[in-house]
Amino acid sequence: MTPRKPVSWFDAEYDNRARVPDSAGILARWAQASALVRQRLHGPLDVRYGPGPKQTLDVYRPDPAFAGGFAPVMVFIHGGYWRSLDKADYAFLAASFTDEGALVVMPNYDLCPDASIERIAMQLTEAVAWAWRHAAAHGGDPSRIVLVGHSAGGHLAAMLSCCDWKRVGRDLPRRLVKSAMSVSGVHDLAPLRRVSFLQADLRLDAASVRRLSPVHFPAPPAPQTLAAGVGAEESEEFRRQARLLRQAWGARAVPVCEELPGCNHFTVMHDLADPQGRSHHWARQLLGLRWYSGLL
Repeated sequence: MTPRKPVSWFDAEYDNRARVPDSAGILARWAQASALVRQRLHGPLDVRYGPGPKQTLDVYRPDPAFAGGFAPVMVFIHGGYWRSLDKADYAFLAASFTDEGALVVMPNYDLCPDASIERIAMQLTEAVAWAWRHAAAHGGDPSRIVLVGHSAGGHLAAMLSCCDWKRVGRDLPRRLVKSAMSVSGVHDLAPLRRVSFLQADLRLDAASVRRLSPVHFPAPPAPQTLAAGVGAEESEEFRRQARLLRQAWGARAVPVCEELPGCNHFTVMHDLADPQGRSHHWARQLLGLRWYSGLL
């Protein structure tokens, strides 16, 4: 029989800030870059999309050089273990995609323990519905909505890619999302029940793990696809979490499942922001931007 791993092992595998010595410095640099982006990009900030205290979103319009057609829409969902961080911390990503012709929508959501993961997911269905209803007013194409999420946001992007949108709003198309990408996402929540620093806030039990883990969902219907990426320098568990979604949904639904060389849990976002980054190219193709390098 394989020995049961101790809680300390799960703590070490899932404590990304402890695993990356410069994590605090990286987050500080994100905040600095994001503050500059929020000052210079076109589009309204802190638009309310629901009644929850944090149910606001930022809209970053595509570069005016791309005016004349409706832009694909990237809805980016931030990470932070469902209990920390903010849309403003990730604003630096928006510039990479607005500069290439995308409309970027970044929602906030109420955080654990004030809200459950289930409630957070429901709030984000409201944010994506807002994007569908209002994209055209900001130069976006509501038929080309792509979800991208990092870490806990990757989990939420995978969840929402399976949503029955008619149950969210009768005016919504059943297949509202074109495709999705989970970067360093947690797709099976079961191990988090053994992470000591998370359980008090997340309050997961066996039933909620089953209900909220994308690996237990049916794969999204064709032709919708999801790309799963993870840093090659991330923990064994985070690399396994990426593979789990491919194993659960199959290669048709998850045609890309790759480790990004030289990236840890935080610097994977630098790869996504970098026009030469591999995950950036995946996102470009999912969005249908002008050029990509055939990686999917």
